Amino acid sequence: MKSNPVFPLLYSASFLSMALPLVAAEKSGNGSDRPNIIFILCDDMGYGDLACYGQKYIQTPNLDRMAAEGMLFTQAYAGSPVSAPSRASLMTGQHSGHGHVRGNKEYWTNAPLMKYGDNDEYTVVGQEPYDPGHIILPEIMKQNGYTTGMFGKWAGGYEGSCSTPDKRGIDEYYGFICQFQAHLYYPNFLNRYSKSKGDTATIRVTMDENIQYPMYGDDYKKRPQYSADMIHQEALAWLDKQDGKQPFYGFFTYTLPHAELAQPNDSILKAYKKKFFVDKTWGGSEGSRYNAVVHTHAEFAGMITRLDAYVGEILAKLKEKGLDENTLVIFSSDNGPHEEGGADPEFFGRDGKLRGLKRQCYEGGIRIPFIVRWPGHVPAGMVNDHQLAFYDVMPTFCELIGDKKFPKKYLNKKLEGDCFDGISFAPTMLGQDDKQQKHDFLYWEFHETDQIGVRMGDWKLVVKKGKPHLYDLAADIHEDHDLAAQHPDIVEQMVGIIHREHRPSELFKVTLP
Repeated sequence: MKSNPVFPLLYSASFLSMALPLVAAEKSGNGSDRPNIIFILCDDMGYGDLACYGQKYIQTPNLDRMAAEGMLFTQAYAGSPVSAPSRASLMTGQHSGHGHVRGNKEYWTNAPLMKYGDNDEYTVVGQEPYDPGHIILPEIMKQNGYTTGMFGKWAGGYEGSCSTPDKRGIDEYYGFICQFQAHLYYPNFLNRYSKSKGDTATIRVTMDENIQYPMYGDDYKKRPQYSADMIHQEALAWLDKQDGKQPFYGFFTYTLPHAELAQPNDSILKAYKKKFFVDKTWGGSEGSRYNAVVHTHAEFAGMITRLDAYVGEILAKLKEKGLDENTLVIFSSDNGPHEEGGADPEFFGRDGKLRGLKRQCYEGGIRIPFIVRWPGHVPAGMVNDHQLAFYDVMPTFCELIGDKKFPKKYLNKKLEGDCFDGISFAPTMLGQDDKQQKHDFLYWEFHETDQIGVRMGDWKLVVKKGKPHLYDLAADIHEDHDLAAQHPDIVEQMVGIIHREHRPSELFKVTLP
């Protein structure tokens, strides 16, 4: 197992030299040998935003402890360099050359307006729906006897569409159906679907205290209902209801640290205001949904530490309920760092010295933090360089829960070209690297910036508006030196992968090389 070329090893060499056997799954506290699973997905956190990945300015003690008690991956990748298609890859088990959702197609732009107090809002919000003919991860978990809860950003369909939580395998949901709505941390409403509360569809829940104040301007921060805290409390309440009789799958899709840069002025934020005494301000921009920010560095750092506190409370809740050793917890981010709403990735070195940001197929846009913890099963204190992508999560979960019917059972014969692209990384996660199957390549495409990315071993191809650029990540992690002219044979091989893997999309078009 080699170390990542960006950072030195984060733990002692003795950890890395352990030859731990695969630990057989024990009873998970739910009457079976299937683990409970919680996937915590944050929003726009860069590869270097956590202390355990080399961050110097931001405190993340709970995630650092989670890494020390589990496994930290150095070469894990999102499904896309932007939110909706990245989450779609995780949900569908498909890369962005095969999946239906490949971009942030919005459904609020032409919707009529309605009033929340004196605030104008859209009557329909959301993104392009997941293809109803292709099964998604929570539906698979439901078919395998799991109860499912999702809390946070959905981004897999618009309100009233064929793909909302109530229609796609989620038992309990609370958060933002629309990722555009999530740009305000003190919103006019949130969405909910709760069987226990008698909901028959996904509904809106008005933030009655928030709508007494305007969405923008000096009085905005008088709004008391902070969505990130409210979503987290709903997630904890759902987790607290798990009694061990049925295995559970929790998908906690927190919006932190996505812009806007806003949060309560509590001890977390006040501590960073003192730390960044000389800070930057951002005055907003015309047409933006983001409010102006006075302390951009303090706000951003505080949002990550706040998220870290949420993770600590989740782990504490599992221990309190006696579910700690029976629950696999994964933490990751949906894409690379953003520079929206006043965020300053250059100051924090947030990309871990990788080139590129959100919306780019360079490493900085798609390589993400990825930490797994499962006491007694995942070897503690390990740093692993296995190359994985979000579309590997579905087959991994299926292997862990003993679903031997994947993928054959879940392919839709009536849906032309239906497929899955992932490879289970369960062997690596459980300490058996010698049994791990590896990808021949990883693949991304993104229409907004007209980019395509392919990783093949240490070779990385980035195609921009049809022109290929080749990099050797083993020697050039920042992707500075284009070797396409020196290695036309490698370029030809990787361009061939693109032409095989890309399926045309009328909604999300890219220029092929």
